[in-house]
Amino acid sequence: MSEIIDLLQHRQWLWQGSEQAQSFERISTGIAVLDEQLQGGLPKQGIIEVQSPSGIGELKLWLSYLQAQKDLIVFINPPAHVNAHQLYHLGFDSQQLLLIQPKLEKEALWASEQCLKSNTCSSVLLWHNTLTISQAKRLQLASEQGGSSLFLFRSINESLFSLPVTLCLALSAHKQGMAITVKKQKGGWPKNTFVLNLAEYWPQLVPVALESGNVMSFAASFRIAK
Repeated sequence: MSEIIDLLQHRQWLWQGSEQAQSFERISTGIAVLDEQLQGGLPKQGIIEVQSPSGIGELKLWLSYLQAQKDLIVFINPPAHVNAHQLYHLGFDSQQLLLIQPKLEKEALWASEQCLKSNTCSSVLLWHNTLTISQAKRLQLASEQGGSSLFLFRSINESLFSLPVTLCLALSAHKQGMAITVKKQKGGWPKNTFVLNLAEYWPQLVPVALESGNVMSFAASFRIAK
């Protein structure tokens, strides 16, 4: 049994929760509740897998983390147009942002690997659903070589197998903001699903319930005029 465990650890397919979390440099997300669940913030390097549907505010969670970066931030095959105007008003330098839209999946993975290990990129944001274990290991190694981080966005799918990543989060929309599950974190333990109330940070993402006093009742005999 010990030989099997040693083999799994050697191939980075198994991590022990007893590993010291302090050995991983972290950057705050700017959201105290989220930082607490993530042992102080997001890892400065490695793969951060985000399993999430598109359009629920999944990018806004990482704004403070990305704003703390000094080198290039690369977007690869995002599902929608990147709003450069909004990013500028959020404090990002347009010279710091790079958009790459390869036509083939293998080109997207190649571009991600080159950016990660180039020592010129702080973070790469990649939208890619069909990553294999061997491909994930290559990208993880590239991020360690370049001291960079990779946000891997994947749609939620029950059949998704576990990848050798530094951090894996599952996000879903919630009436108060967002439900988050920490499925895996290197140097720590998984966390049960918790609800992040986004009203304090981005109230426009949270629906406002109408007060009952704003609802007018009509008599039963009321008819709509034709």
